[in-house]
Amino acid sequence: MLKLGGTLIPVQPVEETVTPLLLKLSTHPQLPEVLRRERAYLVGHDSIPPSYRHYLIPEALASRAAELELGASFNLLPEEYHYLGHDDIVRLSADRQKIRVLFRARSPHNSLLMTEQCNHYCLMCSQPPKRADDSWLLDEIEALIPLIPKDTQEIGFTGGEPTLNRVRFLHILGMTQAYLPRTAVHVLSNGRSFADPSFATEYARLGHHDLMVGIPLYSDDPARHDYIVQAQGAFDETVRGILNLKRLGQKVEVRVVLHQQSIPRLPQLCEFIARNLLFVDHVALMGLEMMGFTRANLHALWIDPADYRDVLSEAVAILARYRLNVSVYNHQLCLVNDDIRPYYRKSISDWKNEYAPECQACARRAECGGFFASGVQHGYSKQLRPFRAE
Repeated sequence: MLKLGGTLIPVQPVEETVTPLLLKLSTHPQLPEVLRRERAYLVGHDSIPPSYRHYLIPEALASRAAELELGASFNLLPEEYHYLGHDDIVRLSADRQKIRVLFRARSPHNSLLMTEQCNHYCLMCSQPPKRADDSWLLDEIEALIPLIPKDTQEIGFTGGEPTLNRVRFLHILGMTQAYLPRTAVHVLSNGRSFADPSFATEYARLGHHDLMVGIPLYSDDPARHDYIVQAQGAFDETVRGILNLKRLGQKVEVRVVLHQQSIPRLPQLCEFIARNLLFVDHVALMGLEMMGFTRANLHALWIDPADYRDVLSEAVAILARYRLNVSVYNHQLCLVNDDIRPYYRKSISDWKNEYAPECQACARRAECGGFFASGVQHGYSKQLRPFRAE
């Protein structure tokens, strides 16, 4: 698990600004001077070039601060951020005492949080919704997008519910297309805003070359889905949203988180998808993340993956029989049946991915998706069976 934010080692004097500072990092001493003025230089063992807006010096190289130009703005960087590199993007607080890593150029797992507000209150939400105005997140994303490297393969937008501010949501997608024309975009949404045909049409008019929206559907029974998301009428709006998007030729992924409330009717849900939503582009069956509301509702949610492995096999077989594109995410390789292997994906973002102590000697660890770090900390299956070398 990687640390993405925290307190920096204080230094004096501090260049304080009114607002936080977004900085793209550089490790190239020969970068043109005009670009240095808006970047932070990540100090290594090479000579330190002048004229950068800011300098980040690894704690182990603290003595190199004496080599900086007089009055240069800098911070000492704790060891936890050893992974930072060229073209990564960070936010420094106005007082330069805190850092947040916003984008990592070498990672395929970059998601941008658009809001923590939501019109769902899902039992297993890993990012519990908040009511406070957090439109500053949208401001930050608008400032961030022009800094992202043009060769980035994919980025994601998540929440909360990203479509609550429809105008700015569409504006940000348009910006992304303009600045990153070759980058695939994945949006996590509950899909309800797309039940409005006019909004779905505006979304489709963007004409993005590779844009997919991932929409959760937790049961074929509307009452059960609405209970899981704690929003009456959500099932109807979600399904209408999916239908509107597909009518307009947009890519849709259906996402199903597996837990006590969704497992009992999982085969029936897969039949419903196959018979009524056969045209969706992908179906993801996903393991539970032990964060946020999940921990508070664990008694109503937790089910050992080993105990539903046969139900999972049945569900995947239904979707595969209808030739739907299906993947199994966030599971451990030793806890799924052999027939799941063709659909099994290593899916947990690298910054929150860990393995249990029992996994250390597993011969197939490299193939396994492992755990969310929260799962290792707060409980996981006691039926792990590490593979032995043949």
